[in-house]
Amino acid sequence: MRSAKIISLAMAVFMLTATAAQAQKKTKKAAATKEIPITVIVMADNPHGGQDEALNAGLQNFFGTPLKITTVNREDALKDPKYKGLNLDYMPLYLIKRTPAVEEKFGQHIKNGMPATEEFVIFEKQTRHGVHAGRPRKPNVLEIFVMSQCPFGAMAEARVIDAKKLGRLPNDVQIDIKYIVGPGRGDEPFSSLHGTAEWEENVRQEIIKDKYPNKFWKYLEIRNKNYKSTLWDVAAEQAGINPKVFRKYWNRGVELLKQDMEYTQQLGIGASPTFLWEGQTTLDLNSVWQIKGLEGLAPSGQPASPAAAQAPAGAC
Repeated sequence: MRSAKIISLAMAVFMLTATAAQAQKKTKKAAATKEIPITVIVMADNPHGGQDEALNAGLQNFFGTPLKITTVNREDALKDPKYKGLNLDYMPLYLIKRTPAVEEKFGQHIKNGMPATEEFVIFEKQTRHGVHAGRPRKPNVLEIFVMSQCPFGAMAEARVIDAKKLGRLPNDVQIDIKYIVGPGRGDEPFSSLHGTAEWEENVRQEIIKDKYPNKFWKYLEIRNKNYKSTLWDVAAEQAGINPKVFRKYWNRGVELLKQDMEYTQQLGIGASPTFLWEGQTTLDLNSVWQIKGLEGLAPSGQPASPAAAQAPAGAC
């Protein structure tokens, strides 16, 4: 598992994507500045495994200098000794050449465990979209990874609830909510971005999914109106669930949350919400509706504008 410092660095780069326009202005002013060479290994047959323009803009702003990006198809990279030993199971894979400028920016992070070789600093599973090339396909399954007290996660769930109510999703699409947590410390079995109350709510939702699946989306609809409220028991009662059952099944819920934790770590998912389509394609809230059959998850059920599609999706 990557260290908190590495994750913080990645988040910092992504925050810079919001200033993509500023980055473009800097590019013009820094035309004489030496470029940062980056190799991006991509899936030639899947657009979601290609370059992430928001990440490109963020990296450019992070370095304050233009990027020189070269793309290599995964099929070719698998045959090239230059890339031997790299994990090519998730595309795109960003390989940043270790120039003096890169060493200055990433040197300490590499010492702290950031993936790197003698030639490259490795950005893996750091894009808003991507493809798990080596994982088995799960036909018509949409997994949504959230934190139960994340506003963007609640927004993603609201999109699903609206689409389901309006019949904008195919009947054969299965939707499964997964929860993002980390290992706990001391007596806490888990750690969560929004504190103990969040992972405890995750456990309750795991129990409802497992024991009362027909009431799960109704509970979410009610609970997410005020997801930080301590009155979860009121939401449960309004959804037709006796609050006393959570004590009875608590250990079962904890076990299910442990399974989600292991699964999200395997996939390298840490942002809420993240979508995984058919076990292979990773998407965010602004791109999931571009999948055929999932158009109903677009804002208000309508295709978003090109500008909206290019905007970085919010995430916890």
